[in-house]
Amino acid sequence: MHYFAYGSNLSRRRLENRLSSVSFICLGSLPAHRLLFHKKSQDGSAKCDAQSTGNTDDWVFGVIYEFDEGEKPLLDRIEERGYGYQEKAVTVHTAEGATIEAMAYVALQIDSSLKPYHWYKEHVLIGAREHHLPPAYILAIEGVESMDDPLPERQTRELQIYR
Repeated sequence: MHYFAYGSNLSRRRLENRLSSVSFICLGSLPAHRLLFHKKSQDGSAKCDAQSTGNTDDWVFGVIYEFDEGEKPLLDRIEERGYGYQEKAVTVHTAEGATIEAMAYVALQIDSSLKPYHWYKEHVLIGAREHHLPPAYILAIEGVESMDDPLPERQTRELQIYR
């Protein structure tokens, strides 16, 4: 199963920590979408969304991973499918000019007043840097305002996979 990751699951370690059958396929970009941190999360913060814009000048960069279809219910649960995100079939463009059909999660509940927690933004940045996404794209992510998690132990737990 092909999965287009553009948020915290850009980080290979993060996704491998969640699923056991992950393999990197290639980098990709999704046209007519933009990356926003406005998906309302149950923890009171914002998470990423690949929002459809219809504007072919907008692109979301990410990674196509493959994983065992038997693990899809687990990823659906983690991603709050049906509540936080909905599944969407997308056509992702590769650097070589090919296209790949993949599945992505896009936000169902949006609240533009929310900010991501520092640790969540860090997952996204680690993945973006790890996969050498365009420098201007990484700079835009760095510029997203984030906030402290009221549960500091969650930040410690979230980021321990990088130690």
